[in-house]
Amino acid sequence: MNTRRFLAALLAAPLIVAVLGGTPAHAVPDAKLSISDVRLSKAAVSVSGLDIAKLDVTVKAGYDSDDPRDEDTTLYVYLQRTSGSGQIDRMASTKLKRTAGTLKNGTWTGPLNVVSTASGTWHVTSVGASPYGVETGFDPTPYDGPVLGVTGTHAPTIGYTVTPRTVAVGKPYSIKWTVTDSATGKPYGTRVSAWVGVDSPCAEGGGQPITTDAAGNYTKSYQASDANWLNCFVMETDPYPIAISDARVLRQSGVSAVPAKTSAKVGTNVAVNGSVTGPPARCGINLQRLYGASQWRSVSSATVRDSGRYTLTATPSYKGKIPYRVLLPACNRFVPASSKPFTITGV
Repeated sequence: MNTRRFLAALLAAPLIVAVLGGTPAHAVPDAKLSISDVRLSKAAVSVSGLDIAKLDVTVKAGYDSDDPRDEDTTLYVYLQRTSGSGQIDRMASTKLKRTAGTLKNGTWTGPLNVVSTASGTWHVTSVGASPYGVETGFDPTPYDGPVLGVTGTHAPTIGYTVTPRTVAVGKPYSIKWTVTDSATGKPYGTRVSAWVGVDSPCAEGGGQPITTDAAGNYTKSYQASDANWLNCFVMETDPYPIAISDARVLRQSGVSAVPAKTSAKVGTNVAVNGSVTGPPARCGINLQRLYGASQWRSVSSATVRDSGRYTLTATPSYKGKIPYRVLLPACNRFVPASSKPFTITGV
C-alpha cells in the first residue's frame, strides 16, 4: 500500500498531508456512492508499543453503477481524531471488500488496524470508494459514523543522528535512525520493520524496506546529493503511518569571493563577485569589513541567486589596505559560512 499517496489523495487532511509532504486532493465525493451504515466491532480499544489492535468494520452502502468493472469496488472508512494528541490525525481502514448483497445494495467488511500512536478519541467521518485502485479522483463521501476510543501506551518515537553533525556540500554522510519507547526512552528489545526514503518516496511512499537491530537502530549511508532532499524514516501499518521522522541535515557551504579590483579610490564602489556551494539559493549574504582587530561588521548585503552566484559592493572609506570577507548567515539548513578574507586598498 502506498501510504503517503493514499492519504494525500483520499484523506485530503491538511495536517497529515503537511506531515507527510503530500498534496491534498481537491475534488468532490463520488456521486455514485451512498452510505447507509458504518459499524465498528468495538467502541474502545487499548494498544501498547508496537502492537496492533484489529477491529472489524462493516459498511452498508450502494454503488450506483452498471459497469462490470465496478463489481470489485472496494471501500475505505476514514476516522478523524477529535481528542488526544499524536503525530497522526487521521486513520483509515484497510481495503473493505463486498462480502454480501449487490453492488447497488451491499455489505463491505474488513479490518481497521489501530496503533499506539493513535491514543485519543476518533470519529468516523467519511467513506471512500476505490473501484480502480487507490486513486479515484474523488474525495471521500462524508458520513457521521461511530466514535472510537483508543488508549495507546508506550508509543514508538523515532530519533536520528546525522554524521558528521554538519555535512559539507559535496560530501557523503550517514544517519543513524533509532526507534524507542516514548514512555521509557528505551528500545523495545526487538527488531522493528520500517522504510527509509530520499525525496520522492518521502512524499509518495515506496521507500527502501529496512529492519532495525534489537536496540531499534538502523544506520544508512547517504550520497552527497541526498542532502538536497528530504530524508525520511517511516513506520507504517496497512494503510497509514504509525510514526514518521524527517531528518534535518545541516549543511556547510563553501564561499568564494573575488573583488573586481584590488585597489580603488576612496568612496568608489567595487563589485565583489563570488559563489556559494549548495547552493543556498535566495538566502541573504553579506559583505563584511574588519573593524579593529576582530570585529567583522556587515557593510553590504545581497541575495544568493538560483545559480549560487552573488554580487556585493565594497566601498573603501579610507586610504590603505582594508580587510573584507563574505559571510553567509544561517539560512534554512545551511549553517553560517564565510570566505577567506581579502583586501581592497583605498587610494
